[in-house]
Amino acid sequence: MFDCHIHMVLDGVNWRESIARHKAAPQEALIRKTLAQYQALGYTYLRDGGDRWGAGALAAKLAPEYGIRYRTPCFPIYKTGHYGSFIGRGFSTPAEYRALVRAAKAAGAHFIKIMISGLMDFEHYGVLTDEPLAPGEIADMIAGAHDEGFSVMAHANGDSAVRAALAAGVDSIEHGAYLSPETRSQLAESHAVWVPTLVTIGNLIGDGRFPDAALRPLLAFQQRSVRDAAAQGARIACGSDAGAYRVLHAQGGLDERTKARLLNMLGLGDWENAADMPEMQMERAQRENFRMSEGEAAVAENYDDHALHETEHIKFMLSEKYERLSAERPEWAALFQEHLTAHQILLNGGMQNADLS
Repeated sequence: MFDCHIHMVLDGVNWRESIARHKAAPQEALIRKTLAQYQALGYTYLRDGGDRWGAGALAAKLAPEYGIRYRTPCFPIYKTGHYGSFIGRGFSTPAEYRALVRAAKAAGAHFIKIMISGLMDFEHYGVLTDEPLAPGEIADMIAGAHDEGFSVMAHANGDSAVRAALAAGVDSIEHGAYLSPETRSQLAESHAVWVPTLVTIGNLIGDGRFPDAALRPLLAFQQRSVRDAAAQGARIACGSDAGAYRVLHAQGGLDERTKARLLNMLGLGDWENAADMPEMQMERAQRENFRMSEGEAAVAENYDDHALHETEHIKFMLSEKYERLSAERPEWAALFQEHLTAHQILLNGGMQNADLS
């Protein structure tokens, strides 16, 4: 199991209080407790959005003790005067930005996270909380991180920010609210992964903090966007934004409502009436093994449990049947390696050029 967007520094209840706990120093006992919760639910991969106090960075060091691969940018980078000051480190000039990229590298970052837009305004449908950065500036930020050997995660909402990031070769789009059909097509044609974090909207409905009259159409729009982007071949990864309000750690990635929405959007039926998900995933992986052993290519889908599929495919590849296949029909055997690689890329959040070993 994996979650491609979490915030160890946040607790899903009160962001100010959760950050205050780590301001003097990251709280190891609390981080260990959270990692243990993920471990108990079978998580093996977590991708953090970073924080300037080092909670995510410490989690990355501790996570192997819990059988978890943990990847972090150490801290997100935002432009002074724009969204991101509550959690990231800011810059005003290109030189300052490059210095922050080097600082992240020195701190052990696995990738760079940039903040290039505001948030969805949960009070008002169709509105964002901040203007996006200029396309040229977005392009320079992405190029600067790539030049240092990093992949780039972009917090990006709104059509113009996402369009500019995709044009500049961004590696992942986080959230991605209000995308036009043209931008969804651009996404599908790119190598970028989209992490839409639907649960951050869905878990607010009925809470009373924000008007459902704004939340319901926003969720419906995002659901349609995910469905349409998936149909066009976009690479979509599951990330809950755990730590955001009402998205609790470990639970966020397993939220039944999110799974129901995803399954229904992808035409896989009703989650509540479905069989046990691990069993369904295992059966699907075994069907793929059979088809590939007959010379038919299989596609790693966005809704697959990539860790479970990886295990099932490797089990087959260790079998005598695969040995015979390799000897008699090596081109068919090669289908397994190609398919396994596709699952491993998606398991790592789609980051081929990041250090995700």
